[in-house]
Parts: sequence; C-alpha cells; structure tokens
Amino acid sequence: MSQITYEEFEKVDIRVGKIVEISDFPEARKPAYKLKIDFGSEIGIKQSSVQAVGAHAKEELLNSLVCCVVNFPPKQVGPFKSEVLTLGFKNSAGDGWVLIEPKSDPVTLGSKLT
Repeated sequence: MSQITYEEFEKVDIRVGKIVEISDFPEARKPAYKLKIDFGSEIGIKQSSVQAVGAHAKEELLNSLVCCVVNFPPKQVGPFKSEVLTLGFKNSAGDGWVLIEPKSDPVTLGSKLT
C-alpha cells in the first residue's frame, strides 16, 4: 500500500449528493445503474455510472444520499459519460458495490467531506 500526503488527499473533492434519478444501464460490460445526483446549487446535477446492481435495488437508492468525488475528469463508460465517481465498497457476496450513504440528517447537498 502506497501512502499519500495530507496535501494530496485535500485535492480530492468528496461531496454529498442525493440520487434524484436512477435507471438500468444494459450497455455496460458489468451490471450497472445510471444515476443523476443533485449536489445543490453550487455544483448542480451530475451523472454517474455505478456497479451497485446486486448490492442495491433501484428503489432503495432513489432519493438516498451518496458520497462522490466531483473533481475527477469525466469518464466515458460505453455510450454514457460518468461525471462523478460514486464511492462504495465491494460487497462480501461479490455482486456489486455497497455505496457510502451518510445517515445523519440534515446534511446539506454539496457538503464537502473534510
């Protein structure tokens, strides 16, 4: 495992957003969803592809809060442009990613992880 400095970590802009739209992504190589995530007025709505199929149902994720890296360059995933990286951990069953979901309310959309 390589180490980074605190200054390098500070460059990663992790924000909280709310999933406002979710749809299947059948064109993806691995099972995935397409998300639209609202980060509030400063950042707006961004889209993300996430391999959470098997770990989360669409109905469970809609309107939930997630943590995302918002300052990576967009990544083309097949025909879809993923604008933010939605963070999660591989689930123990190996069939999808368990997304990091802030549980305490209220959390302001677009709040930065510090």
